[in-house]
Amino acid sequence: MAATRSQYRPTKRDEPVAPPQPSRAAVEAMEHYLAYLAQVRRRSEHTLRNYRTDLTPFLAFLAERETPFDEAGRIDARSYLASLRYRDVADTSVKRIATTIRGFYGWLDREGIPLKNRPGDSLLRLRYPKTTKRLPKFLDRQEATDLVGAPEGDGPSALRDRALLEILYGAGLRVSEAAGLDVRDLDLANRLVRVTGKGDKTRVCLFGEPARDAIRAYLEAGRPALVTGAQTALFLNRSGGRLTTRSMQTIVRNAGMQAGIRQPVYPHLLRHSFATHLIEGNADLRIVQHLLGHSSPDTTQIYTAVAHRKQASLVTDALGRARDAERRRSRSGTAD
Repeated sequence: MAATRSQYRPTKRDEPVAPPQPSRAAVEAMEHYLAYLAQVRRRSEHTLRNYRTDLTPFLAFLAERETPFDEAGRIDARSYLASLRYRDVADTSVKRIATTIRGFYGWLDREGIPLKNRPGDSLLRLRYPKTTKRLPKFLDRQEATDLVGAPEGDGPSALRDRALLEILYGAGLRVSEAAGLDVRDLDLANRLVRVTGKGDKTRVCLFGEPARDAIRAYLEAGRPALVTGAQTALFLNRSGGRLTTRSMQTIVRNAGMQAGIRQPVYPHLLRHSFATHLIEGNADLRIVQHLLGHSSPDTTQIYTAVAHRKQASLVTDALGRARDAERRRSRSGTAD
């Protein structure tokens, strides 16, 4: 007689297979590395989260292959990176993960942890996969204007959101930098803001009059209605605490939808737009590099390519309109 549902007992073949997990030794080494990054290198929580997200699947990959993490070599890493590409992970993400893996093993080596890989197969010599260079996306000037003006009303949240959008675009800040701002970092009279960026590096950024006016309105009529106690943060949530980067991302995304912008809108898009518009206005590349907090001018150089691409598009459009006008004149002359 066929077994009833209550009599059925799953076999091992029926049981779900648990995803591979890194070995305990690998996890302990990773946590020590992340602690070093947090305490010595002063990396942000967001950065540490990204490092853990990049390293954990690789260490699980090694465990699945029954390869101890301290015996892994370049061949193992290349196999893992190839599997990511096979799954259509973006080239930029693959390059970042390769950088994270090499950084982790470089730290292990400096800490004196023996790496028992095969001779000539050291992960310290892991090279980045070749990537297709993609130009950053940006908003045109009208879209940027529409975006920062999208929050409606004069309530505390609307005043805060307009001030946030203005400072992200008007000073080209990273979202983590905006979230870390305190009121004392502002110099409204001179339109300056002191920013703590990557690696705890501090720089001073300039912003325009629209940003100054929006921030002043928020400080006078918005922030006092939100603040509780001796809170020093510039941007506050409804409970009076510091506004998180995730909340800022939501504010920017919602403003993009309110402004009717077709492409996805996120905080870094405003930073790209800030840099591109400066380059279009013939700003000195070294000044833009400082304002963005780039350690290398090569990182800033990509915005010149973005501006040139836009100029080429404008020229192409203008030539197209000129040809259309010439054809219309030719047809009109033939008709006469």
